Amino acid sequence: MAGVKKTTLQKQGLSPKKLDQVMMAGVYTMIRFLWSTLAYLVANAVGLLVAVVLLPGFSIDALAFVVAVGIFSLVQTVLGPLITKISFKSFPQLMGGIALVTIFVGLFATDILMEGMTIGGIANWLAATLLVWIGSLLASILLPIYVFKQLAEKAGNHA
Repeated sequence: MAGVKKTTLQKQGLSPKKLDQVMMAGVYTMIRFLWSTLAYLVANAVGLLVAVVLLPGFSIDALAFVVAVGIFSLVQTVLGPLITKISFKSFPQLMGGIALVTIFVGLFATDILMEGMTIGGIANWLAATLLVWIGSLLASILLPIYVFKQLAEKAGNHA
């Protein structure tokens, strides 16, 4: 596919230097997307782990954990913009807590789809929503600053 793009760009009269810059920009964008996706998945995993550790009625089977993180992340990614749009039009008061609403819906959908996940009573549902939000938020802030920055620096030193 890269060859098709390169041929198309060559037909547009780009110099070889500019062509290489365009190709590298695409590679850089893809790498950033992959790192961002990984950070998002890890942040959600951390959020779910915080809830598992701190809430007695919240449990996820070890083998089902990876699938639960995937489902939870997918539901949040797909439904997050939809919930935001609905809230903006119908319930503007929810805009400040849209992340909490999205996480609650993500937990609800994941709980329905996963047999190996149990959240417990209403108090656990509310606490889990808050704990997953806090855990995911902290991980999404700290991972890029510390972990991924160090990995990028190590990769740069080996190149």
